[in-house]
Amino acid sequence: MKTKKKALLTVLCAAALVFGSVFGTYAYLTDTKSVENTFTVGNVTITLDEQDVDNSTTGKDRDTANEYHLLPGKSYVKDPTIHVDAKSEGCWLFVKVENGIAGIEDSNNTIASQMSTNGWTLVSGQTNIYAYRSIANANDNIVVFNGFKVKGDANEAALTAVKDATIKVTAYAIQAEGFTTAADAWTGASSAFTA
Repeated sequence: MKTKKKALLTVLCAAALVFGSVFGTYAYLTDTKSVENTFTVGNVTITLDEQDVDNSTTGKDRDTANEYHLLPGKSYVKDPTIHVDAKSEGCWLFVKVENGIAGIEDSNNTIASQMSTNGWTLVSGQTNIYAYRSIANANDNIVVFNGFKVKGDANEAALTAVKDATIKVTAYAIQAEGFTTAADAWTGASSAFTA
């Protein structure tokens, strides 16, 4: 009887070994998946131009410079416009406006008052740098101001004093991502510009 038990035990052990080998192999079946990341680099791209008023760009409506013949009481078109590129990231916009004719502007419609109407506010701590009211997105066209008018009582001496003066507008764009407000963007990234 002991031999039968031993033989039965040996058969059971062999069966367990075969069972474990066969089904143990199934326990090790595996599967593998992977994810491959592709990275692109964002950019912020703008251009700045204005209506061509002196026919200096033949066949084009927009220009980057104009010449004006100043007369008392006359209004002039000057509409610097920032164009955000179609592939640009959203951005905060800033402009530096150096107005060399501020002394002869008509006080009823100054460049500064037009900028305020168009959503531009002076950056805290700056004298001539303005921030746009909201984030500009791809394909946006943001007008800085629309023109200027020489005051009607500007005499020859006042006009001569601004003979070689300019109105220079410089546009800046800072990515919107990472900045809650325009003030934060200017504080965080303005050192990248020569302001």
